[in-house]
Amino acid sequence: MIGNIENNMDEKNFSSIHISVVGMGYIGLPTSTLFASVGFNVEGFDVNYKLIESLQKGRITIVEPHLQELFSDVLNKRTLKPVNRLDYSDIFIICVPTPFLIDSEGSKVADLSYIERASEMVGSKLKTGSIVVLESTVPPGTTMNIMSPILERASGLIQGKDFFVAHCPERVLPGNMLAELRRNDRIIGSSDPNVGQLLREIYGYIVTEGHIFITDDKTAELCKLVENTYRDINIAFANELSMICDDLSIDVHGLISLANHHPRVNIMNPGPGVGGHCLAVDPWFIVEKSPQKSCLIRQARKINEYKPEWIVTKIQERLYSLFSDRKDITLAIFGLAYKPDIDDLRESPSVYIALKLKKIGYQVIASEPNVDFECYKGIPLFSAKEALEKADFVIYSVPHSIFREFISEINLKNNFDITGTI
Repeated sequence: MIGNIENNMDEKNFSSIHISVVGMGYIGLPTSTLFASVGFNVEGFDVNYKLIESLQKGRITIVEPHLQELFSDVLNKRTLKPVNRLDYSDIFIICVPTPFLIDSEGSKVADLSYIERASEMVGSKLKTGSIVVLESTVPPGTTMNIMSPILERASGLIQGKDFFVAHCPERVLPGNMLAELRRNDRIIGSSDPNVGQLLREIYGYIVTEGHIFITDDKTAELCKLVENTYRDINIAFANELSMICDDLSIDVHGLISLANHHPRVNIMNPGPGVGGHCLAVDPWFIVEKSPQKSCLIRQARKINEYKPEWIVTKIQERLYSLFSDRKDITLAIFGLAYKPDIDDLRESPSVYIALKLKKIGYQVIASEPNVDFECYKGIPLFSAKEALEKADFVIYSVPHSIFREFISEINLKNNFDITGTI
């Protein structure tokens, strides 16, 4: 039933294979751009009309090195068409968000509403032989137990007979997405070996330096969660260590550097917490599926979620030593993104710190060079130079490259260095 796609792949007739990428955000936009760059006929769909309008005019909406140039090229060649109306396609790739929500018992569980709505839209445009690939990060079982039934109801077709589904979790780091899409190994999760092999061949045209492995969909789903949870747990150890070292008046960065000279030790650097859409969210999906057996995972999440609160307390102690109870001082936070040199503010510990200090009563401003708005959640944004001029106290939160030229000026101010780099 997937013969049409197979025949065109055998003949290297990529332009006859229609790929629709659903969701043109941090994952969907670079993914669709790369598929279009090797000759596939790609439509990038999103329900956000302003986003699609910007893309149709040739302007990407995220900060990502080299993506604008490649996007402009495929847009001019018309191998990629940004659209706000979904059409029939050979392959649908769903790249929509999966945040968490708080259930009636107070637990954090996956919000699958975006996937459900995307599945309904894709189902209405399914044709015999189509393949639907879910790239969104999800709890195990979502591809077959949530997405597939919705596709069947919306299309009137039968999964495994008339159309096929698979899970291919993304593995990219914002700030280096194009290189990582090409270089990083990928996993194709499918219950049908033929579909897995076909998708391995198709993805192989953009994964030019990495390897592609085939497994079942549930294993692929859990594998993505495990990868991010592994990192979250290791960051939690570093963050907990930083709080212990503070109690003991020990330089945590010097300690870690010494410990890492052991041939089998590689401790990560502590920070203000954990942000972004993946590491701060994905571990909860494992806890959701196995709440009694995920004690370490849950505790690591609690440590990383507590770290920004602990930093606020330390900042307050420093402010009190300098300014007593005064609240009429201006605090300038350098960096609101969750990591250096990107524009992604999702789940950012720096944003939490800024908002908490504002709630306490301080006058809080920020410098975040990777966004183009003037205010974020009530926090006025300024250039680094302007923020330094206005600040009585500087909180160096994210070491963006552009801030390096201002390090000496930051050091001349009363400051709190969260990064450990100054």
